[in-house]
Amino acid sequence: MHLFFTIKVNLITLLIGMFVALVVGYAIGFYIRKMFMMYQVRESEDLAKKIVLEAEKEAENRLKMAAIESREKHLAAKAEMEKELKTKRDEIREVEIEYRRKDDRLRNQLEKNSDLEKEMKEKVSRLAVREKEIDSEKTRYQELVQEELKRLEMAGSITAEQAREEIRKKVIDEAKMDAAKEVKKIEEHARAQAEEEARRLITMAIQRVASDHVAENTVSVVELPSDDIKGRIIGREGRNIRALEQCTGIDLIIDDTPGAVVLSGFNPVRREIARRALEKLTQDGRIHPGRIEEIVNKSKKEVNQQILQAGEQAVLDLEIDNIHPEMVKLLGRLKYRTSYTQNVLEHVKEVSFICGTIAAELGLDIKLAKRAGLLHDIGKAIDQQEDGTHTQLGVELARRYNEHKYVVNAIASHHEDEEPISLYAVLVQAGDTISASRPGARREMLETYVKRMTKLEEIGDSFKGVEKTYAIQAGREVRIIVLPDGVTDDGANLLAKEVAKRIEKEVTYPGEIKVTVVRETRFSEIAR
Repeated sequence: MHLFFTIKVNLITLLIGMFVALVVGYAIGFYIRKMFMMYQVRESEDLAKKIVLEAEKEAENRLKMAAIESREKHLAAKAEMEKELKTKRDEIREVEIEYRRKDDRLRNQLEKNSDLEKEMKEKVSRLAVREKEIDSEKTRYQELVQEELKRLEMAGSITAEQAREEIRKKVIDEAKMDAAKEVKKIEEHARAQAEEEARRLITMAIQRVASDHVAENTVSVVELPSDDIKGRIIGREGRNIRALEQCTGIDLIIDDTPGAVVLSGFNPVRREIARRALEKLTQDGRIHPGRIEEIVNKSKKEVNQQILQAGEQAVLDLEIDNIHPEMVKLLGRLKYRTSYTQNVLEHVKEVSFICGTIAAELGLDIKLAKRAGLLHDIGKAIDQQEDGTHTQLGVELARRYNEHKYVVNAIASHHEDEEPISLYAVLVQAGDTISASRPGARREMLETYVKRMTKLEEIGDSFKGVEKTYAIQAGREVRIIVLPDGVTDDGANLLAKEVAKRIEKEVTYPGEIKVTVVRETRFSEIAR
C-alpha cells in the first residue's frame, strides 16, 4: 500500500514536472519566437531603410543623369544650331560675294557700254564732219568743173562737150592712179599672208623621208643549232633556265617549236642582253649557272657599249652638238625600244631630219629644230623603269640637263598635253605625225585593220542617198558613190563634210582620211 502510494506520488510529481517543463518550454519557445520575430522585424526595417536609401540614391543618380543628358542635348542642339547658323552665314556670304561679282560685272558692262556709246557718238560726229567735208569737196569739184568749162570755152578752140570729155579723161586718169595704189597695198598684204600660209602648209604637209623598220614589241626568238640543246638550256631540275631568267629578268619559253626558244619581256634592253647571252651559250655548248652569269655580264657590257655607240652615231648623223652624255646614252637605249612596231630611235632621227628640213624652208634655226625632233621621245628610254608618261619623263630629263626652253616645250606639247609656244613645237608635232602615219611606218593587227576598214564603209553606207562606199588606200581614203537622183551637188558637198565629222568622232586612226563623194549622171543614146 505504501509502495503504491509512493509510486502514485512519484507519478504525480513526474506529471507536474513534465507539465511545468512543458509550460516553461512553451514560454521559452514563445520568447524565442518573439525575439526571432523582433529580429526579423528589425532586419526588415533595416532592409526597408536600406532599400529606401538605395532608391533615394538611384533617384538622385537618375536625376543627375537626366540633368547631364539634358545638358548634353542642349549643348548638342546649341552646336547644331551654331553649325546651321555658320552654314547659313557662309551661304549668305557666298550669295553676297556672288552679288558683288554680278554687281562688278554689271558696272564693268555699264562702263563698257558707256565707253561704246561715247565711241559711237564720236564716230557719228566724225561721220557728220566727214559728210560735211565730202559735201564741201563735191561743191568745190563742181565749181572747179564749171571754172574749167568756162576757161576752155573762153579759149575758143573747143566746145563745152569737148571740154567735158577732156575733164572726164583727167578724172579717169586720177581714178586709175588711186586704184593702182590700192592694188599695190592689197598685193603687199596678200604677199605677207601668203608667206604665213605657205609656212603652215609646209609645216603640215611636207614629207621627204621614208625608212622601213619594223620589230616585235615584247618577244625575241633565238635560233638553236638543234633541238637537243633545249634540254641543256633547261638543265638538271631546271637550274640553268632559272639562273638565266634571274640574271636577265626575262622569261624563257621553251615549247615544241622546232629549233627556237622564245624570250619574253617588256624591257627591250634586257631582252637583247638575254638574246645575246643565249646565242653565245648555245654556240659554246658549256651551259651551267656559273657560265651563264659570266656570259650575261659580258653581254651587258656589249649592249651598253652598243647603246652608247648608237646614241653617239645618231647625234653625229644629225650634226647636233652639246648634248649631255647621259642624254646620248638614253638616245642609244631607244635603239631597242619600239612603239607600235616602229623603232623609236629611227623614228626620232626621222622626225629630227623632217624638222630640220622644214626649218630650212621656213628660215628657222635648223639645229634647234633638229634637237627638238631628236629629243621629243626621250622619255620612252625610261618610261618602263619609272612612273609617268613618256612626255612627263622627257620634260623632266630635258630640264635636268638644261635643254633650251623651246626644246622642253616641244617635248611637252608634241602630244598636245601643253600649248606650243614656238614654231619648233609645231614642227615636232608635224614631223611626229608624218613619221608615224606614213605608209609602212607602223604595222597593225589584221583584225584591227579589217575592223577599221569595215567601220569606214558602214559609216558611209548609213547616209541617205548613198549607193556604195569603198575604203581605199589602206583606209586613208573613203570614196562614196551616191545616187544622182537622190543627192544634189550641194547635198554631195554637205554629205562629205558630215561623213568626215562622223569618222573623226567614231574611228581611231593615224594621220588623215580623205572623204570623196562621187555624183555622176550618164546619158546615152544609140545612133541607128
